[in-house]
Amino acid sequence: MAIPERFSNLPDYAFPRLRALLSGIEPGLKDGETPAVLTIGEPRHAMPDFVAAVMAANIAGFAKYPPNDGTPGLLSAISGWLGSRYGLDVAPDRIMALNGTREGLFNAALALCPERKNGARPAILIPNPFYQVYAVAAAAVQAEPVFVPATPDTGNLPDYASLPTEVLDRTAIAYLCSPANPQGAIADRDYLERLIALADRHDFLVFADECYSEIWRDAPPPGALAVATQMGLADRVVIFNSLSKRSNLPGLRSGFVAGSLANIGLIRRLRAYAGAPLSLPAQAVSEAAWRDESHVAASRALYQRKYAIADRVLGNVPGYRPVQGGFFLWLPVPDGEEAAKTLWAQAGVQVLPGAYLSREVDGHNPGKGFVRVALVADAEQTESALQRLRAVLYDGTNGGKG
Repeated sequence: MAIPERFSNLPDYAFPRLRALLSGIEPGLKDGETPAVLTIGEPRHAMPDFVAAVMAANIAGFAKYPPNDGTPGLLSAISGWLGSRYGLDVAPDRIMALNGTREGLFNAALALCPERKNGARPAILIPNPFYQVYAVAAAAVQAEPVFVPATPDTGNLPDYASLPTEVLDRTAIAYLCSPANPQGAIADRDYLERLIALADRHDFLVFADECYSEIWRDAPPPGALAVATQMGLADRVVIFNSLSKRSNLPGLRSGFVAGSLANIGLIRRLRAYAGAPLSLPAQAVSEAAWRDESHVAASRALYQRKYAIADRVLGNVPGYRPVQGGFFLWLPVPDGEEAAKTLWAQAGVQVLPGAYLSREVDGHNPGKGFVRVALVADAEQTESALQRLRAVLYDGTNGGKG
């Protein structure tokens, strides 16, 4: 049976690769220690306390087909949040509810990437390392994925302007994650202005993945749509956000996409055929979550406490960079896979090799010399795990020094 080749070069997903890497290795634990799994970006802070009550009050909604684009109440709540957070005036018809941002980041490429750009195969720009759905979206639309280093040398953000004009002229979409997964870097206003101007000059769209936007160290990160609107270029940007990280509701699978009326219209049109709308109870919970900020501030304070723990435990490690947003540490090691194996075997701490979040380009994988550490456990567990990590990877004789 013939099968499509467009997905044939996709590596195994990060977490099956990690399971295979650690298979047969027993976690090295001292008396009283338990395994610390710091791999997946699944928030473990408490859900908002209103979730159960709102879900129960709307339970009858499971007996009805929900609106595909989002209920009027949910779209109004998201519009209001965009106004209060960014000073934007985004009408509900410029917003669509999603089953989490991953679905939207994929389907938006299907809806908005042309088959040809300036007479050539289109290119989709992807920061390297990156959230893996970006590459799958490029493969699905048969665009050329162009992996652009996002390393300490570039401030851990991609320097898209450095690409050849020939590539930029056939670029259809540029993905950007800010705060960045996995490096925790934030695209400031100057960076966003330069990227949006580049997109306008070369006629492409910026897909801004902002699902970590409410987890930050010192100040809220700027939003790409807000910057583009101020530049008069709102049609160049499509933003994605969700309740998974902001509200500690990853299992709700609730997010949104927003942009210009034309772009959202095309995304809505495709999703009417191929999308799966959120249930009415889920949309009711989502509406309540977007209207409340108190739980967000409380959760952010817990992350900021863990930033301080990481700085104290690891701050003098060569190459350590304090995370600016999101909840991942991106720690330098000689080899990410070897570090992950050693750390699990000697300390029972599980981290993700950075190479699993990157692609090799010209013989180099920019994530190979890093591990990603998710700061999702509570402060006490986080401090214990980071102390064990430091002892093995940076103070001991195994795993090398950073």
